[in-house]
Amino acid sequence: MDFPNKNVGFLVAFLIAANIFLICCADPTDGFTNVPLTIENFEIQRPYDIPLEERYSFKNGTHRLWVYADDKPHDPNSRTQPRTEVRISGLDYSSGVWQFEGYAFVPNGTSGATIVQIHGASHGATTIILRIYNGDMRYYSGQVVATDLYDKWFRVNLIHDVDGGKVTLFLDGIEKFQTKDQGPGDLYFKCGVYAAPANISYYMEARWRGIKIYKKQC
Repeated sequence: MDFPNKNVGFLVAFLIAANIFLICCADPTDGFTNVPLTIENFEIQRPYDIPLEERYSFKNGTHRLWVYADDKPHDPNSRTQPRTEVRISGLDYSSGVWQFEGYAFVPNGTSGATIVQIHGASHGATTIILRIYNGDMRYYSGQVVATDLYDKWFRVNLIHDVDGGKVTLFLDGIEKFQTKDQGPGDLYFKCGVYAAPANISYYMEARWRGIKIYKKQC
């Protein structure tokens, strides 16, 4: 496009470049307010017959969670798969726009493990489950949303717009996946390791640090 005035042309080019920069540099937490967390918000779920220190540790700001395929569930009355998870307690929600943020590390060999989820829904038990299979992240056991995640720290931002009925996943600040949710319910975030129904490794581990919860103000 030719501009009769070079200054106008320069201004247009500058605005286009600035807009591209803002889009590229936008952060998933922009427009959200941090919700302070205390130790009471971190409920650790683990095999019910195993002492906490044999499946969980917290050192230098890092939560380390591990479980074995033949472990028992977290409750003697439960028939679910074994898990060691952080359940964000005291911040259940049923409306609004909420966000989970954390930095995850999954060691090579862990496979068939849910590392982050939103529990609760109108239809089914969960809104979203994100599992690691052979270093790749999948939506439940289906669509691959990211690859090559073993042995590296990566930032996870999981946003749930309850009123809009959608969930959006960012990894390292880049949008990777979006899907419809499963309807409103008693909703809360969880992270750690929770064995899938099938095709799981015997040993499963995940590490998490920098866990935060955000809420978008109306």
